[in-house]
Amino acid sequence: MSGSRSEKMPLCSWLLVLSLAALTGKRNTLCVITTLQTERNCSASPPYLPSTAVNTTVQLKELRAHMISLNISAYIIPGTDAHLSEYIAPRDARLAFMTGFTGSAGTAVVTQTKAAVWTDSRYWVQAERQMDCSWELEKDVSISSIAEWLISEVPSGGEIGFDPFLFSVETYENYNINLGSSNRSLKSIPVNLVDQVWKGRPAIRPDGLIRLPDAVIQRTWQMKVEEMRKKMRDNPYRPTALLLSALDETAWLFNMRGEDIPYNPFFYSYTLLTMDEIWLFLHTERLTEDLRSYLNASCNGPLCVKLKNYTTVRNHLQEYVAQSGIKVWIGIEYTNYALYELITPVDKLMTSSYSPVLTTKAVKDEREQQILRDAHVRDAIAVIQLLMWLEKEVPLGTQTELTAAEYVDKCRKNQKDNKGPSFETISASGPNAALAHYSPTNESSRKLTVEEMYLVDSGGQYLDGTTDITRTVHWGIPTDLQREAFTRVLKGNIEISRTIFPSGTRGANMEMLGRRALWEVGLNYGHGTGHGVGNYFGVHEWPVGFQTNNIPFTSGMFTSIEPGYYKDNDFGIRIEDVAVIVPTKTKYGNNYLTFEIVSLVPYDKKLIDTSLLSMQQIEWLNKYYETIRTLVGPELDRLQLQKEKDWMLTNTEPFMFLENSAAVTSSMLSLFTLVITLYYNII
Repeated sequence: MSGSRSEKMPLCSWLLVLSLAALTGKRNTLCVITTLQTERNCSASPPYLPSTAVNTTVQLKELRAHMISLNISAYIIPGTDAHLSEYIAPRDARLAFMTGFTGSAGTAVVTQTKAAVWTDSRYWVQAERQMDCSWELEKDVSISSIAEWLISEVPSGGEIGFDPFLFSVETYENYNINLGSSNRSLKSIPVNLVDQVWKGRPAIRPDGLIRLPDAVIQRTWQMKVEEMRKKMRDNPYRPTALLLSALDETAWLFNMRGEDIPYNPFFYSYTLLTMDEIWLFLHTERLTEDLRSYLNASCNGPLCVKLKNYTTVRNHLQEYVAQSGIKVWIGIEYTNYALYELITPVDKLMTSSYSPVLTTKAVKDEREQQILRDAHVRDAIAVIQLLMWLEKEVPLGTQTELTAAEYVDKCRKNQKDNKGPSFETISASGPNAALAHYSPTNESSRKLTVEEMYLVDSGGQYLDGTTDITRTVHWGIPTDLQREAFTRVLKGNIEISRTIFPSGTRGANMEMLGRRALWEVGLNYGHGTGHGVGNYFGVHEWPVGFQTNNIPFTSGMFTSIEPGYYKDNDFGIRIEDVAVIVPTKTKYGNNYLTFEIVSLVPYDKKLIDTSLLSMQQIEWLNKYYETIRTLVGPELDRLQLQKEKDWMLTNTEPFMFLENSAAVTSSMLSLFTLVITLYYNII
């Protein structure tokens, strides 16, 4: 008997090991990962360039010839447009054309002998993959760093050219301060030199539509205009005009949308609003007769819009400022230097960090809040469909980062009122996920496998709202480091989400909550912790967020919450949810707020080490999962998506507490019970 029993013990032992693995997700296997060289090596002989690097010899040679004709020693190339936009049209991608680097943040500087690009840590690896050896990579974004480089490379007395339409007021002033008494000076060149050498530069779409959004919006453009005029009247400095330069300002004010900017429903425009007149600068040839009628363009009066050609804004502003008794209100953050320099003398200028349009737009009214919530319910279904599909397909070894990105876009197209993605989908596995803003191409797309983590950051534009959500998953057995890092990122997300704070608190004052669990073990991430989100507007909607230059939080604002961690050439983790700021009750104080998550997709449970979570954090997770069931479940029923509902229910099972304060899901507990039962049946 003992012999026969001893023969059965190994099987029992294996069952126990498997049950513990299911409960903890830990493994002790040693994995060896080999990767191909994907970054340039300019010190090699000959220099090594990956296939993704762009040859920029011709454009540099031609640009330098123009610089000689203008007698400038250096030329600055920002990665923005005349409206200081984050997302820019292909015709404004001058930084990418000159350098090959396509990141959304960066500045290039060219002299006769050198060329360099400055960008932040999100894009260092990407830049090394895309640039040839004509360019130095400066791992900084500060103007002081650029100025130091200029002082070392530009001879005393040299002039540094720039396009004033691509400089903010603050940027211009910072360059002046940092160049200081170095005997190097800025030279404004309103005709952009990159445009002069860019053969085949994309044109403005003559057929690009300017239209009204189809969603029901409570505030008419006339109501918004009167609201802005009231803010002007109430301002103690008594501005006579408000100049709007950011593209979303004009789009919001007139409840209009366009197609000039990828992923953002904006159109090239400026607005000059006075107490009795409205001037709208845009490509007038693209306006339909219905829109002209909508804007009351054929009448004269305080609520009649005078349509002007986009390129005449500088001349018209100059004429307006030449009058006596004028004071123009601008938001410094989004007004370019080409317009700012016209508003002289200084007593004709009034500034604030952001225009009253941006600060007003940041707070959604009740209707806007509800439709933005509704958009996130539908969007959650698209992401659930992606994760379900990948869970089935990846073990078969047939899918790539690119096919996954295409699939989630297709899932969103099937949702009501979808108008396309809100940004280029970040679909990244293994070492590509360590690049915070990597998007796959035909050349870079990697096959998805059960051996690597996968990060998908995607979003949709809907007529009622804009969405942005990131989930990180693993289809195999994650390493201990991956589970710990993921759980610590999740802790940061939860700690911000469950925070109660007084109205008017700045996001920068609570941002460290998203990093604290990572800092405790010496981990961190190199990007912001959150940004505002709009109603069929920009996916990054300023001035809401967790940075020092964001405005204080108030009820009705929407922000993302997105801590992360990235291990170079190995894996990347980000957990991103969108939340609305809502009032909450406290025991003693009034006027307190908290975050309510409106993104509704569960987190990957095999990546969660519940022993690292507090009881309060687990309770928060269970409540969040119950919210997903309550809000997404009925929509899945309505659409008769039973498989998706089953997947959602399985992945939102509540965590159950054990005596040691760790937690497991009920399915894991059932597995453990089954193993114990098998053990006793065997023996």
